[in-house]
Amino acid sequence: MKFERIIWGVLLLFIGGVLLLDNLNVIEFYWRNVWGFWPVFLIIGGVNLLLNRNGSQTGNIVSLAILIITLAFLFVKGQEKPRGGFWWGWKDKSYQSDMDSSDFDDTTTSSAVEFSEAYTSLDSAKKTILNLSGGGTSFDLKGATDSLFLAKVKNRKGNFSLVKTSTDTVNTLTFKMNNKRKGKNWSFNTGGNAIDLNLNIHPVWTMNLSMGAGELDFDLSNYKVRTLNFDGGAADLKIKLGDLLPIADLNVKTGVANVEIKIPQASGCRIKTHTGLSAKDFKGFTKIEEGVYETPNYKESKNKIFIKLDGGLSNFDVDRY
Repeated sequence: MKFERIIWGVLLLFIGGVLLLDNLNVIEFYWRNVWGFWPVFLIIGGVNLLLNRNGSQTGNIVSLAILIITLAFLFVKGQEKPRGGFWWGWKDKSYQSDMDSSDFDDTTTSSAVEFSEAYTSLDSAKKTILNLSGGGTSFDLKGATDSLFLAKVKNRKGNFSLVKTSTDTVNTLTFKMNNKRKGKNWSFNTGGNAIDLNLNIHPVWTMNLSMGAGELDFDLSNYKVRTLNFDGGAADLKIKLGDLLPIADLNVKTGVANVEIKIPQASGCRIKTHTGLSAKDFKGFTKIEEGVYETPNYKESKNKIFIKLDGGLSNFDVDRY
């Protein structure tokens, strides 16, 4: 048997065992505690390349031993209460990035900077698109505002920008972290941002949310959300939807993530999944066919929510309130 298959087999057994024990409430496992230890797999690969010469099994044995010891350490580490505020536990690390002159000064990382866009009476009749992106960022929706959009950036480790474009029928807001450094083609801009958001409750919202890694907590029960698209890597995602529109679409695509979704009891809901090795817990849903789940009131309800979940190794939890 090839050594690579053994390594993947051990990893899958570990991940599957942890997910099962966590789902059965035998343990409480925090993936954020172990995310920062990924370089150990580079070490294992390097040891195997150095020692596995001329078909020798020494490198394989040493690499496998290191992997087992590491997984045992991660199993213990993952059950500790997380101390950092971010999903991957990098809150207390300090990073700096260069800034373009059009963005705010990042020489101090402790003060908050505010971005806002005014709301006018004409905006209520327009479709509003919100494009939101940022790596290493925690987004928290704090509620309503008289402005169209309000963001307060705390613990700044990157430069952010807010741009609004308008037509007769559509407002588009783009709030993002700009990774490009002045005079450089790319940068490692690795996080440490906490952002409080406030949105106006009157427009009909389409939200496109993207992050490589981070946390997002959106209570949208008082907002008219027609479509929400989320695309993330390692994320901790909490979304609560309301029933102010007859149809709402929620599309979630993740890599390694914890996803918690809440929907109203009165709304009918259909879930379609393509989730690989992900764990699923859909409370109050009936399995219709492979990968398709519905609430008992799906056909007769006036308001309907359509959810699509796509994740490689994630935990998906959908509940009704």
